[in-house]
Amino acid sequence: MTQPRPRPPHILFLYSDTGGGHRSAAEAIIEAIQLEFPGQATTEMVDVFRQYAPRPLNYAPEIYPVLTRMPRMWSMGYRVIDGRWRVRNLYYAVWPYVRTSMQRLLREHPSDMVVSVHQLPNFPVVWAMGRERRRFVTVVTDMVSTHAAWFNPRADLVIVPTEQAKERALAMGLVPDQVRVVGMPVAEKFTSATGSRDELRAEFGWPQNQPVVLLVGGGDGMGPLGQSVKAIDAVGLPVHLAVVCGRNLKLRADLEAHNLRLSHSLYGFVREMPEMMRAADVIVTKAGPGTISEAFIAGLPIILYSRLPGQEDGNVSYVVDEGAGVWAPEPAQVVSTLSGWLANPAAREQVAAASSRLARPKATRQIARLLAEQVGLTE
Repeated sequence: MTQPRPRPPHILFLYSDTGGGHRSAAEAIIEAIQLEFPGQATTEMVDVFRQYAPRPLNYAPEIYPVLTRMPRMWSMGYRVIDGRWRVRNLYYAVWPYVRTSMQRLLREHPSDMVVSVHQLPNFPVVWAMGRERRRFVTVVTDMVSTHAAWFNPRADLVIVPTEQAKERALAMGLVPDQVRVVGMPVAEKFTSATGSRDELRAEFGWPQNQPVVLLVGGGDGMGPLGQSVKAIDAVGLPVHLAVVCGRNLKLRADLEAHNLRLSHSLYGFVREMPEMMRAADVIVTKAGPGTISEAFIAGLPIILYSRLPGQEDGNVSYVVDEGAGVWAPEPAQVVSTLSGWLANPAAREQVAAASSRLARPKATRQIARLLAEQVGLTE
């Protein structure tokens, strides 16, 4: 009698749309699992706040953009609970309020393993498992300044992007065997983009004989992006500006109305970011870990013009200390840095080389293989 084929392992990914990086990280890992182990596992994604958190926590995706526009308040709240025992005390306090929701989450989404790419579910979800212990893995999607909430000592595995993040994990009570330094998960398209710089510039309608400065503010066009664009335009630097406004329609309309003098291209939300990075000479961006990691893969020198206090502080120091870019929070500093690099191309190439050195283009595939080990998959 033919034995029935075993059911493929099912992996549940927990994320939240509090910032764009968590969803994209989960999607990138799922993509890598299917590329490395086609048809051998099933996956699903759950927005843990929007779908399962009780009120008012379920409004976190809507509240997050508002709080990020109040950096002092955000920083204070972030740091107040950022400690090994402080974060646990917070979870002990809210556990009676979220317990039923977290238990329902696990009951309605049976799986062989839970993978969290957000810091906040890590303690309550593991507690909700109780004695029914399926595998639990955390993929840390903050680069350097990692909050204590990321690190539950009961996790089976914690995957981090940098050595600094590993040191933080050990300080939070994890043991070395629980932690693996791999890199940030990024979509496959960033590691497999094709076409020469000239070909890509022709496709975008960008000039071939001018440096191209790519200015981005994440999916929501956050930070003082418009001020930097106007400052570069005001001094008439000999560059082409490729400005990605994301979903910030107000920003794009404002720049269109400004009648920029420099050669420029304005975009909303784009899906061609890998190709844009390959075709550009410099990137000006906020200090989000995903964009920074993608810029490393493209070998771009980086100008960071804003950061979110707390989790993005370390991103700035990491980029600057490694020589891969500069911190320029004022538009005049962005202009000054660009002017210096235009006058001294060798200096710009040195920064670009440092950026390339930090790239981890195989990280997402490595994460997929580590997750596969946890559920017994083999290549």
